[in-house]
Amino acid sequence: MALLRLTRNLSIDRAATPPDARGRSTLLRSIRSRMREDLDAAIERDPAVDSRLEMALASPGLHAIWVHRLSHRLWVKPGGRLAARLLSQVSRSVTGVEIHPGATLGRRFFIDHGMGVVIGETAEVGDDVMIYHGVTLGGRSMLRVKRHPTIGNNVTIGAGARVLGPVFIGDGVQIGANSVVVKDIPAGAVATGVPATIRFPDKDQDPYEAMFADPALWI
Repeated sequence: MALLRLTRNLSIDRAATPPDARGRSTLLRSIRSRMREDLDAAIERDPAVDSRLEMALASPGLHAIWVHRLSHRLWVKPGGRLAARLLSQVSRSVTGVEIHPGATLGRRFFIDHGMGVVIGETAEVGDDVMIYHGVTLGGRSMLRVKRHPTIGNNVTIGAGARVLGPVFIGDGVQIGANSVVVKDIPAGAVATGVPATIRFPDKDQDPYEAMFADPALWI
């Protein structure tokens, strides 16, 4: 009985838990949560996938994003840049996706198919963005300045498109396949062509019928 009373009176002193252990536990929970969020976003955008397991094991675009999240952590740490670059090169050789570890990627980002995607060092990508294979978020300057695009939220970039220079792409923009973008695009617009021209879809028009009138509007 004495042992039972002693056990009942025991309490966990959280303050006595080493700070490093608490920090590692919080970090691991954050990583698991972000990976699960990326996985769910990928499944939502890829109807060819039958299960979470299939997506986790067989999506090079998702693998490239996960490795980038780690390499970016290394990049921002003192003395971690070489390791970050080497890790990104390993990811490039395995997935066919080249993301500089200095690039900033938002939440629920997805790269479909992945092969040939290039994202430069100073690129910034918002939340809920989807890009297809062959997309380049590139620079046009040799100077050590902000030289890559900033992509807003809920943007879709079609296969083979090039977005070049420190341009700003507004929220909800769609960029057509093989388009070349060298100027800012306002929110809600569609950009197609070489160089890309900007237009706004008619909100009253049926999307299915609009495809036949102007297929370039729909990616």
